[in-house]
Amino acid sequence: MVWVVPGLLTLVVTLAGIGHAQPWRDELATWSAATRPVPDLARMTRTIDAATGPYYLLMHGWTALAGTSPTALRLPSALAMAVAAALTARLGAVLVGRRAGLLAGLLFAVLPVTSRYGQEARPYALATLLAVLATLLLVGALRRPGRWRWTGYAVAVAALGLFHLLALTLLAAHAVVVLLAAARGPSAAGLDPPLADAAEQQRAEDPGHARPVHTGGTGPDRSGDSYPAHPRAAGPESTSSHRDSAATRRTPAVLAWWLVALLPALLLVTPLALVARGQRGRQLDWVDPARLPDLAALPGALAQSGVVGGFVLALAALGTARLGRRALLPAAAILLPVVLVFAAGTMVPLWVTRYLVFTVPFACVPAGAALAAARVTPAPTRTPGAATLAEPERTATPAAAGRTAPPAEAEQGPTSPRGRMAAGIAVVVLAGLLGLPDQAALRRTHEWPRSAPVDYAGAAGIIGAEQRPGDAIVYSPRDGWLFLDLGMAYHLGPRLPRDVLVVRDQRQDASLWAAECDDPARCLAGVDRVWLVVTGRRAVPPAAVPGAKGDALRAGYTVRQVWPRPGITVALLVR
Repeated sequence: MVWVVPGLLTLVVTLAGIGHAQPWRDELATWSAATRPVPDLARMTRTIDAATGPYYLLMHGWTALAGTSPTALRLPSALAMAVAAALTARLGAVLVGRRAGLLAGLLFAVLPVTSRYGQEARPYALATLLAVLATLLLVGALRRPGRWRWTGYAVAVAALGLFHLLALTLLAAHAVVVLLAAARGPSAAGLDPPLADAAEQQRAEDPGHARPVHTGGTGPDRSGDSYPAHPRAAGPESTSSHRDSAATRRTPAVLAWWLVALLPALLLVTPLALVARGQRGRQLDWVDPARLPDLAALPGALAQSGVVGGFVLALAALGTARLGRRALLPAAAILLPVVLVFAAGTMVPLWVTRYLVFTVPFACVPAGAALAAARVTPAPTRTPGAATLAEPERTATPAAAGRTAPPAEAEQGPTSPRGRMAAGIAVVVLAGLLGLPDQAALRRTHEWPRSAPVDYAGAAGIIGAEQRPGDAIVYSPRDGWLFLDLGMAYHLGPRLPRDVLVVRDQRQDASLWAAECDDPARCLAGVDRVWLVVTGRRAVPPAAVPGAKGDALRAGYTVRQVWPRPGITVALLVR
């Protein structure tokens, strides 16, 4: 049950203020696509956003049931992040131990990045869930191969590719551990169970001959986090059991099973990837080539906080050093996707920080191991034999002489499981406190940078309060990525003034943009009042409108009033 608390905590954190920030441009694209009939959605994915098509289809069904409020649009992501946190805890417990897994899940729960993408109507939270699930299923399949374990892994990988193509770079990390497990056994890939878990399994399989596993330290460790760097560290009896276990036997068949498990993903994702590749020029024309400074900025950008990003990176590095070969899978699951996407991003426009959100849980696993090893500052020691009024000196009794009881310090001191757990939770709380300013900021706006928000709701509120029957609305620019028209349509709904220049709306054009008439002056004929919505802060909004559209507005109308809003300006033009 190590996963329950992180999952619930993540759900509470992500649901807090989930509807406060208004939908930003990417979420407006989700709303536009998800609310179209399925045939129109399919037509759109043939021209733009094919890679996000499966997510849009999922959201089409969801919005039909739950509606399109900001909270309703984001709720699937919040639930996905909660499950991802629970699975992160489970993965940490499976690879390292229960205490480390719990702390990894709790750390993931309090990160600003978890709230940011748990409160966004985009596929990144689902991809994060599926990345951790696929990795967890792979570990189970490599330890105890079986048809149903590989089937579950195949389904998870296929779903991962459908919801986020670039997340399939995770398979590079999977390939490393599969090849090692096939050649030298799961133990060589760092996948042998923690010793406490192995002891429990041994007792379950052979209660009459199970022997305790020595964990070292000053007292018993009930956390399940005991793991030597090498089987010999567990003593000769444990070494023998390791030699005889499946964890150290070569299992070349797992390579064949793994390759077969990838076939569904290959069949489903390849057509999607080919269509998306043809759309790359228009889809990612705003992305700059990757540069080396981008790698240095990645931890802070990915964590949505420079301080928290550096903090987690330091913890992950400490945990990796502590874990040794057990850090292979989580470390590869971080480094290989980053390296592959960065290398590709130097040649084609692919380097976008949020595309790598699915790697964050894997940083939390070694960070959890570092937290599990944390200690509180020990209290001053007393001279043996010195008694206090509150605690008289203990004396041995004949009844107790024949057995060895762990001292109280071993149960409750700074190096005890409880002491280490308390220290680890204290560090998690510190990480949460460091991220509080960013947690508050991301609940105000989802735009990046956060210093440049776009107030679609404010602009729509002005138009809704001041419009009259017969008014028209005009946007500039119409072909950009700010989606001014979608923002007004989302917030105004049926109260939106007539879009007088449109000849084909987004649905008819099978894209995210509407097509306007070639002769704006003719289309504006007979319209006495026009609401002009432009990007940025403009003292004279018609002057910011280029081409024939700007000429028609400047020649036929005068500015009655201007309302500047963050990132957007509204003007009322009259003849």
